Amino acid sequence: MITSINKRSYPNTLIVILGQDKGKSEYEEKGDITRITDEEGNVTGYNFFNVDQVIDYDKLADGQVKLTNDDLAALNKKLAEVGFNDQLAYGKPTLVYGYVKSYEKHPDSDHLHVTTVEVGHGEEQQIVCGAPNIAQGQKVVVALPGTLMPNGQMIWPGQLRHVDSYGMICSARELGLPHAPQKRGILVVPDNFAVGDAFDPEKCDELLASGQIKL
Repeated sequence: MITSINKRSYPNTLIVILGQDKGKSEYEEKGDITRITDEEGNVTGYNFFNVDQVIDYDKLADGQVKLTNDDLAALNKKLAEVGFNDQLAYGKPTLVYGYVKSYEKHPDSDHLHVTTVEVGHGEEQQIVCGAPNIAQGQKVVVALPGTLMPNGQMIWPGQLRHVDSYGMICSARELGLPHAPQKRGILVVPDNFAVGDAFDPEKCDELLASGQIKL
């Protein structure tokens, strides 16, 4: 689940993204809440309007926000009041440290590689990567499907040159780190970073600034 705010374009509105749209979306309004479903009937999101009546909207900054348990409880209570039966809850983090278990050349590209990346909890994902510095045995930052990147890009499963890819191995620039190098390449983190742990932007940027991690 992703929760975000855009105070200029959508004032006093909380946007909740639960899944990837598949085909034409349908909208159901109840009170100040709109539920969005895809053509298969899956709930893909909610828009909470006049959300300052439910949570402390003024304390939240633009962009992706992490709501407190009290905020989630208040939103779920509002859902029930207007007649929606769904309950909102955060899942495990989607921007995590991963381990490049293997990589091989893409069958239809001279610069892409097909990697197998461990992302924690015994889970592995196939990710197509175009970075020139990708290598087996690296610890990296992985944006799994359902990640909202700092530039507003959503990460969903897809294909690159007809090969399935379930996420993105990130560069420091894609992660929005202030001390990101301007050259191309993924961010490689120290070996003592635990696979599956949530990405810590402040820690990684401090290490970048001090020269302890680099491309």
